[in-house]
This record gives sequence, C-alpha cells and structure tokens, in this order.
Amino acid sequence: MAGLAYSLGKREINQYFTIKNAKFISLAIVVLLLVFHTALRYYGGGDTCDWLLSSGRYLGENVWQPYGCMMHKYKSTEAKTCLAEKRVAFVGDSRIRQLFYSFIKIIEPERREDGNKHEDIPFEDESSQVTVNFLWYPEANNSMKERLISWTKELSAKPDIVVLGAATWSIKLHSGSSETLQQYKVNLTAMSTPLEMLAEDGEVYWVLQDPVNEELLSENRKRITNQQLEMYNEAAVDALNSSKRHARARVKLLAASRQAAMETIAKSPDGLHLPESTRNVGAMVLMNSVCNKYLRPIDGSCCQKVPLPNLLQKLSACIFLGSALVFLVLHILGWNHRRPMPPDVESLEEKKPATAASPLGPKAPFQALCRMGVIMAYFYLCDRADVFMKEQKFYTHSTFFIPLIYIFVLGVFYSENSKETKLLNREQTDEWKGWMQLVILIYHISGASAFIPVYMHVRVLVAAYLFQTGYGHFSFFWLKGDFGLYRVCQVLFRLNFLVFVLCMVMDRPYQFYYFVPLVTFWFVIIYATLAMWPQILQKKANSTGMWHLGILAKLLGLLLCICFFAHSQGFFENIFSVWPISKLFELNGSIHEWWFRWRLDRFAVIHGMLFALIYLVLQKCQVLSEGKGETLFSTKISNLLLFLSAISFMAYSLWASSCKNKTECNEMHPYISVVQILAFILIRNIPGYARSLYSSFFAWFGKISLELFICQYHIWLAADTKGILVLIPGIPSLNILVSTFIFVCVAHEISLITNDLAHVVIPKDSTALLKRLGAMGLFSLLVLLLTRHSQPTPGA
Repeated sequence: MAGLAYSLGKREINQYFTIKNAKFISLAIVVLLLVFHTALRYYGGGDTCDWLLSSGRYLGENVWQPYGCMMHKYKSTEAKTCLAEKRVAFVGDSRIRQLFYSFIKIIEPERREDGNKHEDIPFEDESSQVTVNFLWYPEANNSMKERLISWTKELSAKPDIVVLGAATWSIKLHSGSSETLQQYKVNLTAMSTPLEMLAEDGEVYWVLQDPVNEELLSENRKRITNQQLEMYNEAAVDALNSSKRHARARVKLLAASRQAAMETIAKSPDGLHLPESTRNVGAMVLMNSVCNKYLRPIDGSCCQKVPLPNLLQKLSACIFLGSALVFLVLHILGWNHRRPMPPDVESLEEKKPATAASPLGPKAPFQALCRMGVIMAYFYLCDRADVFMKEQKFYTHSTFFIPLIYIFVLGVFYSENSKETKLLNREQTDEWKGWMQLVILIYHISGASAFIPVYMHVRVLVAAYLFQTGYGHFSFFWLKGDFGLYRVCQVLFRLNFLVFVLCMVMDRPYQFYYFVPLVTFWFVIIYATLAMWPQILQKKANSTGMWHLGILAKLLGLLLCICFFAHSQGFFENIFSVWPISKLFELNGSIHEWWFRWRLDRFAVIHGMLFALIYLVLQKCQVLSEGKGETLFSTKISNLLLFLSAISFMAYSLWASSCKNKTECNEMHPYISVVQILAFILIRNIPGYARSLYSSFFAWFGKISLELFICQYHIWLAADTKGILVLIPGIPSLNILVSTFIFVCVAHEISLITNDLAHVVIPKDSTALLKRLGAMGLFSLLVLLLTRHSQPTPGA
C-alpha cells in the first residue's frame, strides 16, 4: 500500500509540474522581480554607498553584511595602493581615536595603540606616502569649526578624507542639558558650510554616535544615556543632511558602525568604548566607501558604478538582436522547424528514434539564439548591471549539511529500477554526476571551502568528474574507434559553447570558468593519445594480447609526460604563455591558476582510462557477473572488496578531517583521491540490488551538470562566485529557493539550446564542417585580436 502511494505521488508530481511549466513560471518570476527591484531602487534609493554607510547585519559574530551589497576585506597592500599620497584626518573624541587606530591597522597591521590620550596622534606610511592623523577635538565647538575653516583656506594642509564626530564630552561636561543640545545643533549648522567645501574635492564623513552600555558606565559618565545620544544623532542628521538645503548631502553620515554596536555594546569593557571587532567594522566600512570606486574589487560591490559595456559585449548584443530580427522575419514568412532528438549528454551519440527526425529548418538556429539572448540578458542583469542585490557568503555547518540532507531525501524518493545493470551504466553515471554537482553547488553557496574536511571531500568530487572524463572517452574510443572530426567537434562544441558566449557577454577570460578548460584539455589529450599511431582498439586487441601491452605503453607514456610537466613548472608556464594559447589559459595575466588546477587533479583522468581498460578487459573475459541481482564477483571476493572499500572510504575521510592546511593536503590529493573514487564505485556496483536501482532525481541533474556548474557563476552566486545573488531581500531562505528555481530552469534551457545549435554548427558532412570550422576559426581569431591588448574590467 505504501509502495502504491509512493508511485502515485511521484506520478502526480511529474504530471502537473513539468519542466516546461516550470520555465514559464520562472520567466514570470524574473519579470516581476525586475519590476520590483527597479521600483525599489527608484523610490527607495539605489545608492549602494548609502546602503554601506547606513545599515547592515551581522553574519555570525564578526562578519558584517551591509544591506544589499558586498563589503571587501581590504589588506595592507590594497589599502596602501588606494590611499597612496593621500592625507586622511580623524577629528573628534576617544571614540574617533578608536576608529583611527582600526583604520591605520588596515594599512599597518602591526601598529600598536600607543598614542597619548587627549592628544593628537600622527601616522605616516613612507612606502605609500599615506598620512593619517588623529586630531583631539572632543566637542563640536568653535575650535573644531576653526580647524575646518583653516583647511578650506590652506590648500597645502587640506586633507583628502575627513572623518569626524563628537557628542559624549558635551553630554558629560554639561550634564546632558537641553541648552547644550541646542548649542550642538547651532555649532553643527555653522560647521556644515566648511564641511561641504571640504567635500567638494574630497570626502567627509560624520560618524553618528554609537550606543552605550549604561550599566557599565563610570559615575562621571552616567549622564551619557542612549536617549541623549539619540537626540544628538538626530541633531547631526538635521544639520548635515537637510534635504531642504541640498538635493544631495555632500557630507556622508556613517551609521553602520552604530548599528553594529547595538549588537555588541554589551561586550564593551567600560560601557563607552566599543569592542575591537565592532570598531573594525566601522574602519572597513570607511575603507570600502573610499576605495571601492578606485580599486573595484570583485567582492566589494558597494560604492561601485556599473562599467559601460565593452566592444565584445556590444558585439554580443548586436548578434542576439540581429538573430531576433531574422527570426521575426522568418516567423512572419511562415518558416517552421522541428527540434531533433537530443543527443546523449555525455557521449554525444544520437539516440535513434523509431523514425528519423526531420531536419532543422532555417528558423531553428535564430530561435535558439533568441532564447540564448534573453538568457544572457538575465545573466548580465544579475552580475554586471546594478539591478539585483548581492551579499557575501558566510559558512556554518548547518548551511552546508542541512541542504545535503534535503537533497538526499529527494534522491531516495525518486529511486527507480535501472534499465541496465552493468557497472557504471548510463543511468548510474548520470546519477553520480547529479549528486556530485548538487553537493558542489551547496559547497559553493555556503562558503564551505573555509572548512578543510569539506574542502578535501569536494576536491575528490572534482577529481571524480575528471575520472569519468577519462573513463567515458576511453571507453568510447576503445569500443567504437570513431576518431572522426564530427565526433571531436560535437564534444568540443558541447563543452565550450556556453563558456564562449559568457566570455563575451560577461567580459571574463576563458580560464575563469576553469573546469571547462580543464575537461577540454584532457579530452584533447585522451583523443591524441588513442588516435596516434598505432591505433589500438578492442577489435585489434582481441586478436592478440600483445596489443594490450601496447595500450599500457601509451598510458605509461602519458603518465611520464604528466609527471615531467608536474615537476617542471617553469617549462609548463612557458608553453602555455605563448600567444594565442595564452588567451585560453591566462587569468589576470598569469598562468599560475591554470598550473594549480591542472596539477591538483593531474592523475584523475589517467586513473579513469586505466580503470576503463581493466573493466572492459574483465568484461570481455566474462569475469564479471553483471546480471540483474547478481553480485559483481564471487561472494568471498565481493565481501572482501566491500570491506576494503568501506575501510578505504573511511580512512580517507579521517585523513581529510585531520588536515591542518589546504596546501599540505593538496600535495597529497593527486595520489590518494583515487582511493575514495574506487571505493565508491565498488560499494555502488558490487551488490546486484545496488546496480539495479538509481535515483532519477540525481540523474536528471546529472544530464545538465555542465550547465549547472557554469551558470552558477553569475545567476545563483554573484560577483563572479564571491557572493550570493539576492533576488528577495530580507528573507534568505526564500531567496535561495527562488534563485535556485530560476537557475535550474535556465541551465536546462541552455542545454536544449546547445543541442539545437550543435546540429546547425556541426554538420555531419565533412566539407560543410570544414567550412564552418574555418569560419569559426576566423571569428575566434578576430575576438582574440580585439582582446589582445585589453583586460577584463576589475571587479565588474
């Protein structure tokens, strides 16, 4: 009865919630969200600098998240670059002195707080010629005003950045009288003119008063109450930010540190001064406000203006608009088309329908490009335009492990009988890719790379993808011997089409999407290894066992080449630094990232090739029992292998949990990752009942795993994977659900578009294919020439 209800439940879900309906819903949601965010920015204020300075919340204990944008954590070298030859002045009381110390510690982390109290404190960094001074002015009075006026007259002494604030001394010295508050308003109103004059050529920040912990205040500070401080803040806002006098305030109000202090003032040592972690928030907010517009860090979206589209982005827009125009004309003329049967996602073998599919009409490629254009517009709006919000990642164990439990439950719910029971059959490999991709997605969005045991296990998943690359392509070439140009071009197009479009639309280098260059490179290596003379295939090897030694010799030669390059970094970088090859493998002008990625999983592909060879030989010799319900080997051997696999699997996990740092563990990873991969394969395939079942839920995601991996960069994550896309502000859980729903629908549609275009761009006729390759080569060369002397906009 329970099984019947289970089957009926799945049938009901699949009947009413189809992928086509899901895509229509996601399109409607995107339109509504665009309207919502446009109205929000127009009516509610869309200046990310105001968001940065005014509001935010804590992620955990020490990570500050501004509202709607990302705050970069500046390092000493970055701060010195930004502030080079600038003068910065902090003017105020002991609280401003605290902020001053936190600010200069960003520039010089070893700096001590050794200045005398109630005195001016100078700071200068000779290497960058940055001057930061603290000036002791505990009250907003005539003395402070005279100092400001003097700066407006003496240009040689005028600071580029002024940070000031005061109130607590006025309350303490005058017992919080109303007359003092009125005088404070008068003084600030008088100071507003010189402050605005300073702001014309520089930046001026007035720091609103942080709350106090009244219970911890000493007797002479008891008059400093939060109610008093609130009144003084209101007076400062009225005097410095009056909309009646100015269309836009030139003096910026720093309120974010005040909001942060509300959550941490209980940790204050004396009730007045903030904990160091809280004042560091204020200093980092200031640094982002000052520096983001100059350095444009990728993970610092606050206070950055959207860069204008470059030449390639404009060219991409013209191509998509031109396709839409042609499609419209053909549609009016009544041209129709039929979509062909989709190819096998991994092997790219066409599935053979009962009747041959009709050839594509002339309208099909333009319709596909129209759909791609709409999707690329969404990509651009998400991660290049100033439309949607972004937030930084913050790792907790719950944000990683709880979603894992959810997807595991869904995977079990959609378990079905497999059509095949062979080891690593198509449904099983799709399932494997699917759950691995979902784990990697959760890993990325939760920021779990900060937790080394999770990081090391995810590194195994990446190695497993490359293992499958070696296994799948070796098996295809070994069994079928199809080294034709059509097959090669189909694979290369399938792997690279989306990334090529994104490189143009999102202004990013090819190596930025590192996994695609990695898989493409290894496919070419596998092809070259097996296609070179002598071509050794299964048919030839069956005639004499000597050919098996020949294929092993090829694999040994490949292994030796890998080892040589792995121990010759200089030679490796010299080869891949030659133009135009360098355009495919450089990131930020360096080959180092490509070297790191290649070296980290350098043996995974050859492990997969060797495993495929052993498995296919054993299968041919009929050593394996792959019937339904049969264990793969005899009972004793199966039990022994299962025991060893379980021990190996747990041993790797224990080792990963004991890792002290990533560098040390990454050195061991290429040699031992195969242990956990093989352990999983054996545990999954030795029991006959395990081979007879698969999860259709995971397999569905496995068929679009490539698109999921690439699309996450810009429409699920944000700021080129450094942050999280915020479509629904203020409700993180709902935001993740909605953005994930849209993201998955987009990935699936791109998979179909790639299939449609592959049949047009890669024809089976050799002459037509060579012409297409020539045209694509010329276009690629043109793109390379256009970008040869240009670099992607930093932080765009």
